[in-house]
Amino acid sequence: MSARPAASRRTVLRGAALAPVAGLGLTACGGAEDTPLGLTEPVELGSESEVARGGAKLYRDHRVVVSRSEDGTFTAYSSVCTHAGCPADELEGTRLICPCHGSEFDATTGKVLREPAVAPLKPLTVEVKDGTVIAKPQA
Repeated sequence: MSARPAASRRTVLRGAALAPVAGLGLTACGGAEDTPLGLTEPVELGSESEVARGGAKLYRDHRVVVSRSEDGTFTAYSSVCTHAGCPADELEGTRLICPCHGSEFDATTGKVLREPAVAPLKPLTVEVKDGTVIAKPQA
């Protein structure tokens, strides 16, 4: 026989009630490694004229942010925040903002501008075909 006292019914029920809540807390602030970070196949985003030189455009439906340098070169990143996997859904100029915990990213480089995120945005391959911007996962 064990020398430890048996748990009361109240202790067992309290533990069972709190377990799902604790799991949700861990999931909500889990690392981005637990969350898919973007496209799984190529997607047509829109006309290249929608992205101004020196600017950026957020394609919320596809969770992609595309920027265009002054020389006309396009870059694209997943707009899924690398902190907790929330979609960063606000773009101010070329600053991409995540509403969940306030992380901010440079849409032209993918670099973190404001924590809690520490990893840069996931880069995507971008090309223009017949005037249409197409983003796809990097190989």
